[in-house]
Amino acid sequence: MDISNGVNYQKEIARALLNIGAVDFKPKEPITFKSGIISPVYCDNRKFPFYPFEWKKVIDGFKNLIEKDNINFDCLAGAELAGIPHSSALGFALSKPSVMVRKQPKDHGTGKRVEGGDINGKKVLMLEDLVSTGSTSISMIETLRKEGGQVSDCLIIVTYGFTESVEAFEKAGVKLHALTSFFVILEEALVMNKCTAEEKFVIEDWFNDPHGWGKKQGF
Repeated sequence: MDISNGVNYQKEIARALLNIGAVDFKPKEPITFKSGIISPVYCDNRKFPFYPFEWKKVIDGFKNLIEKDNINFDCLAGAELAGIPHSSALGFALSKPSVMVRKQPKDHGTGKRVEGGDINGKKVLMLEDLVSTGSTSISMIETLRKEGGQVSDCLIIVTYGFTESVEAFEKAGVKLHALTSFFVILEEALVMNKCTAEEKFVIEDWFNDPHGWGKKQGF
């Protein structure tokens, strides 16, 4: 994948997501995020491992982002749950160690949130599949830092581009590196006839006020 042209690779990843049916437009039957945001669109990056041809584009995209942005790291950390397959595959491809970081401690066993190896004193590159508000990601980054990991960068497949997530990552001192954004996905969906102009309008309205959209629509 040629990542020198950012617009092209963002479109390529967006098309891959749409081709495998990972993006669902549901303006009449919206879903609710963990943050409480009611959304007319849903993105399921967990589908990628079932489609190896499209998944390879994601892993290659991450490899090229690391090279392009000159990201130095000792170890990858896959965020529970959806980030783990991607971090494992990327770690294998790059011959780099990989650990997993949980959202919450286990209620049995050791109760650890970071598993797989000792990250103390290591530069850790976190990998998430998607970022909306950023609160869950920041919590996991804080956990990695408590374990002695040095975290300054985070790879993601898709960003919603919410202002609060941008501000949260800036406050945490972590740079986001995204393969694509939902704005690009939405444009490609219209081109590929995966959504209608009416659906696109509804979703753009949601982007303008993600926290208030559901109430405004009567959900």
